[in-house]
Amino acid sequence: MLDRFERALRDAGAPGHRVLAAVSGGVDSTVLAHLLSALSRPLDIAWAIGHVDHGLRGAESDADARAVEALARKLDVPFECVRVDPNAARVGGSSRTRPSLQEAARGLRRDALERMRVAGGYDHIATAHNANDQAETILMRLLRGSGPDSLGGIADVSRDGTVLRPLLGVSRAEIEAYARETGLDWREDASNADPRYTRNRLRAEVLPALERDFNPRLLRALGDLAEAQRRDTEWLDALVEEAAREWVVPDAAGGLRIAAAGWSKQPEALSRRLVKRVLIDIGAGRDLSRVHLMRVLAFLREGQLGTAIELPGGFRLARDQRDSFLLVRASHA
Repeated sequence: MLDRFERALRDAGAPGHRVLAAVSGGVDSTVLAHLLSALSRPLDIAWAIGHVDHGLRGAESDADARAVEALARKLDVPFECVRVDPNAARVGGSSRTRPSLQEAARGLRRDALERMRVAGGYDHIATAHNANDQAETILMRLLRGSGPDSLGGIADVSRDGTVLRPLLGVSRAEIEAYARETGLDWREDASNADPRYTRNRLRAEVLPALERDFNPRLLRALGDLAEAQRRDTEWLDALVEEAAREWVVPDAAGGLRIAAAGWSKQPEALSRRLVKRVLIDIGAGRDLSRVHLMRVLAFLREGQLGTAIELPGGFRLARDQRDSFLLVRASHA
């Protein structure tokens, strides 16, 4: 385990850097902290523990924070704790746009850890995502009908290099075995067994059944799938970036001017990704479904001069010139 963890840290470029370990108190993050402690001197890593208290489990949440603080003292590293309120983050907005409690908690945790990282001058945040998390994420996205890019799952290093996930290739069973063999203490979060949450049912019922009945190496298979898809997506993203520079320019009206020629000749995969990129760039990406993307693509291929379509979020795409379209907020049209 230590050798694999060291290899993952080296591959991620962590040696010689400052790392904030995100520790909840559960077995995964407790093992993460102990492995970092063992390797911090050999790899010249200055590190600390960061804990985000969601306050969702009352006294249990308080006990988690105290346990993580005690772990930091035992390992003789700095400790930071931030309290967030996921329920408050769900107030206001429509039911369609309002995040679930788990989504709100994840977003607040991510933001809180980033604030701790910046305030403490750390280069990276290390999280304890593992191979089971990867498999659960991919299966959840498949069940929701997500596109192929989503099958890239969780990356071992975030695109900006800030977040490191050195346990991503390690199974939860291996992590738990290591914790028992080394005599570690950790906290159990009862909400992780709550069957109301899709991820928990996948964890407790679906993944074990798939491994038992179909493929005992399912975690490895899904991890390899994610890695291959991420590499393909990186290649396609580079093509989309090149196409965007050629086909899309800012407009004086505050929108984006899109070239009209050639949409019918572009490969479908590139066209869809370019449309998605344009909509995200202008701020219209959140409320758009695959149906909207295909509607925009069809209009770019066939829209006649003087016609327009309305899009969610108050955006409008118009064929206002023979050689181009204008994508803009309807109020600016």
